[in-house]
Amino acid sequence: MHQYKGKLIVHTGSMFSGKTSSLEKEIKRFKIAKYRTVAFKPAVDKRYDVKRIVTHDKTSMDAEIVVSIEDIINYFKENDADVVGIDEIQFLEGPSQKILEVIEELLNRGKTVVVAGLDMDFEAKPFEIVKDLMPKADYVYKHHAVCVKCGSDAWVSHRKSKEKERLVIGAQDEYEPLCRNCYNKLKNK
Repeated sequence: MHQYKGKLIVHTGSMFSGKTSSLEKEIKRFKIAKYRTVAFKPAVDKRYDVKRIVTHDKTSMDAEIVVSIEDIINYFKENDADVVGIDEIQFLEGPSQKILEVIEELLNRGKTVVVAGLDMDFEAKPFEIVKDLMPKADYVYKHHAVCVKCGSDAWVSHRKSKEKERLVIGAQDEYEPLCRNCYNKLKNK
């Protein structure tokens, strides 16, 4: 797994597409290979557990709970790891440029960085940090859920409620994966 040293791996796509499951799988593989790993979870994500990263399939892993990129900087002042995982990176507070700088610094120190995050919000607008990370990544994996209306590859996480705030944490109760065609049909009604 040494070929991943100093590499950035990005898992992105809609909700329910397997991004967090892929992050968890990658971190577990590095652990098996005897790398020191750490995973970070934004504190705002309390859907299934406040202290662990949990997939929609209910598998989980230990995590350091953080609010901002500053918390990750502070972690590395007293701890070290070879592999860094960041789940739901779109919820991490701090300017996109600062997050990019910190990730670049980790990569330059030979750390492997694995991130998972939504590429778009419920209005199909890109999350800036994910949009900025993708061209910097060594590996980008675009995951697709299944559209709940027609069964094709989902493209966006459609919010079922009328909430207008950009960040509303939820799961199946709040969101459903839709393909572009089904999303546009709903949007145009």
